[in-house]
Amino acid sequence: MISKITAVALFIFSFTHLSGQIREDHLLNTHWKFIFNYQVDKNAGMRVDLPHTWNKTDALNGQLNYYRGAAIYQKRLPVQQDWKGKRLFLKFDGVNTVTDVFINGKYVGEHRGGYAAFLFEITDAVHYGEENEIMVRVTNALNLDVMPLVGDFNFYGGIFRDVHLLLTEPNCISPLDYASPGVYLTQKKVNREIAEVGVKVLLDFLEAAGNGDKIQINIKSGNTVVLSKDIPIKKGKKGAFEILTDFVIRHPHLWNGREDPFLYTAEIILLSNNAKIDQVTQSLGLRSFYIDAKKGAFLNGRAIHLNGVCRHEDYMGSGNALAPWQQEEDVAILMDMGANAIRLSHYPPAPYFYQLLDEHGIMAWSEIPFVGPGGYNFKGFVDQTSFRENGKQQLKELIRQHYNHPSVLMWGLYNELNVKGDNPTAYVEELNRLAHEEDPSRPTVSANNIDDIALTGVTDLNAWNRYDGWYGGKPQDIGTWADDLHTKRPNLKLAISEYGAGASIYHHDDQQKKPEASSYWHPEGWQAYYHEENWKTIQERPFIWGSFLWNLFDFGAAHRREGDRDGVNDKGLVTYDRKEKKDAWWFYKAAWRTDIPVLHLNDKRFVDRSDSIITVKAYSNAGPVTLWINGKNQGSQQPNGVIVQWPKMMLSPGKNEVVIRMVKDKSVVDSCVWYLKEII
Repeated sequence: MISKITAVALFIFSFTHLSGQIREDHLLNTHWKFIFNYQVDKNAGMRVDLPHTWNKTDALNGQLNYYRGAAIYQKRLPVQQDWKGKRLFLKFDGVNTVTDVFINGKYVGEHRGGYAAFLFEITDAVHYGEENEIMVRVTNALNLDVMPLVGDFNFYGGIFRDVHLLLTEPNCISPLDYASPGVYLTQKKVNREIAEVGVKVLLDFLEAAGNGDKIQINIKSGNTVVLSKDIPIKKGKKGAFEILTDFVIRHPHLWNGREDPFLYTAEIILLSNNAKIDQVTQSLGLRSFYIDAKKGAFLNGRAIHLNGVCRHEDYMGSGNALAPWQQEEDVAILMDMGANAIRLSHYPPAPYFYQLLDEHGIMAWSEIPFVGPGGYNFKGFVDQTSFRENGKQQLKELIRQHYNHPSVLMWGLYNELNVKGDNPTAYVEELNRLAHEEDPSRPTVSANNIDDIALTGVTDLNAWNRYDGWYGGKPQDIGTWADDLHTKRPNLKLAISEYGAGASIYHHDDQQKKPEASSYWHPEGWQAYYHEENWKTIQERPFIWGSFLWNLFDFGAAHRREGDRDGVNDKGLVTYDRKEKKDAWWFYKAAWRTDIPVLHLNDKRFVDRSDSIITVKAYSNAGPVTLWINGKNQGSQQPNGVIVQWPKMMLSPGKNEVVIRMVKDKSVVDSCVWYLKEII
């Protein structure tokens, strides 16, 4: 067991190691004591490390009444004597849902909302040269004045993202503006000849500025400084104030999505008499983006369809408390599939995930958790002042914290609201105005499941959640709906924000037929067919600027009673544990990847067969494919799009070895074994 003295020494050493930095940022993720609020015994509690959620057992077991209440996190924080004169900030990257923070038993502040960062200055709350106690009270109980009120996902409680201790000088670039970096880079005009960028720097000075105080802006390409600019600060300036300037880069290297996700580095340095006293570094990806109602989306002047996915920050065994390697794994799967866009549904994910999107060129729709009922009871909107104010707060946090990410192309204002009872239209108009005040450079967008003209006409871009062929109708109906809406409202900038079908890797049908969505039978083959038909319809309509399949991964939804188990929404194209990619995932990889040959044999998990005559189906993006069954050549077939089929193939009783091989590149092979039940 580590002694208290040793623990303090280790903590101090970690800061000594960082002493070369201008502002210090130390993670406080280890050695927390966790106690449920109802555990009043002095000896209660357990040691946990962050990120952490208390619902990764009960919610993930499909327990309908998983614990939605209060809990306490406690940590000892040694504060060095020589930090006196510095400023100390305690920053949380995400705590769900309402958080109250205490230092040494004294109240510091509250934050309401589960998915944005927040921080408190604790400079005057700590005792220097001593151990201090951090106590964080968290509750994920339903609260009518905090978004979201409802949702088809789990409301995991806990400190589920990183916690930081920031140290700065008395005069600093302010971290106090809704936990933003305090630097805003606005792309005013960007093309291949010129990039005009506006800069706003927020400063917070406890001491009056001196003669030599200034802001220096360095824009770097790798290690090369391509632009440097100094802006003097008026002598005597004190308190919170902002510095405004701009710069121009000629013939900029553009951030061009997955094709070329080039990032400049923007260094914003605070100097006093030429000595650095603070620095904030931001990635800068220069790009232009707009959408035409008839021709679709354009990135840097070139037409591009947003081939997108939706994703919940949810991982089997972890809930929403994801480690960096899990965030990286999710992006790697998305990249391998060939997607170029993502809808960050239905809340902002961890800051590291945004960084990964920037670095890999994934275009993002980022939204606040203003979530309607979908097909469930209760409402996502209550017309009370406190709820409305909380939504505005969360929108400001979303925009200010993620303003500089080139991957973010639009701000989402709501998902699946209805107009019965308290009508949210006037409030959405308020949010829309606020979003444009906060960021005039990006459009707003909404995800709808009704066609109320007043509500759906508010945002700049409009999208619909469609499940044709799953909850009703047939997959091809999405085309009829889209054509009708485009004819009636030709100026609507239209996208598909969700489309999907459930699938279990353990469920297979001899004959393809639509299952009941609410049943415990979700065959994998129907999901594949559903996506084949939906994608065919979507890609034939250039006025649909983007489509976001639901969902990249299975995720926890404790109330669901369907598929192969309770408590999981199985519309993911990859299993909850990320171990198995369903056939539909391979369909999109074949359809979206043009840089590598893709070949996939469908129904490989459908091992035990009862029909002797079957259709063999595969996906290929590189021409014809040859099929062998038990060593016998069954002929080559040319893909229809990327779908290859061999109808009326005969299986032999017992074991059948099935192999497919690309004709153009015989090294590209896929295979499986099927067993036909012998009839006695």
